[in-house]
Amino acid sequence: MKELIEKITREVVNSLSNESLMEGSFTSGTRELKINKKLASMIDHTILKPEAESDEIRQLCREAIEYGFASVCINSSNVILAFECLKGSSVPVCACVGFPLGAATTKTKSFEAREAVENGAREIDMVINVGALKSGDYGRVKNDIEEVVIASKPNAIVKVIIEACLLTDDEKEKACELAKEAKADFVKTSTGFNKSGATAEDIRLMRRVVGPEMGIKAAGGIRDYQTAMKLLKAGACSLGMSDSCRIGASSSISIVSDGK
Repeated sequence: MKELIEKITREVVNSLSNESLMEGSFTSGTRELKINKKLASMIDHTILKPEAESDEIRQLCREAIEYGFASVCINSSNVILAFECLKGSSVPVCACVGFPLGAATTKTKSFEAREAVENGAREIDMVINVGALKSGDYGRVKNDIEEVVIASKPNAIVKVIIEACLLTDDEKEKACELAKEAKADFVKTSTGFNKSGATAEDIRLMRRVVGPEMGIKAAGGIRDYQTAMKLLKAGACSLGMSDSCRIGASSSISIVSDGK
């Protein structure tokens, strides 16, 4: 498995070095922005701050449609509004569950996920019970993930936020193994609400553990193109591979455009 992943990584890095950066352009105000559409298709356009207003959610959705982002990632209370704003487009709603602490009960997370899907979400980003993981209560962690997966399927994919900055390498590996066993679709580095976000080292570790069968989402502190590409390379992902790698960012437009 390790040799296979290393081979995929080498092939992807070679591919990335040859990929065209600018795939399209449009006029925004008085400037023509050149947009990396392939990269945009891998970014969950995000607003998770608690003070986010309705107009900000509407603007997020307009931008997601205009730029072709992979999804809009929001708190579950905003799913109905976002779903209405995105109706008729190909951009799905991604709802965060048990966010940002992961310390809610499993029933609470399951209910939140099910309600979000009923309200139109097609992607669920859930936070694991970090304390249970660090306590070695792996059955509880796995069940927590499984119940959210059951509540979400078949209508929504599930990404599992492990909050890597709070874990040892052994704990990160165990969290990824449990997410895989629970049949989640992605593992995700961070909420962006803790002491640090995504690192290339964590992405490489996560890819080594989950192999090519699961997707990886890097989130937290990603604000420019160079950082995004570094993390995608660490996850052995080529541009346009939104089914195996995602970036979560609120600085999405800056990342994909040259109109800074």
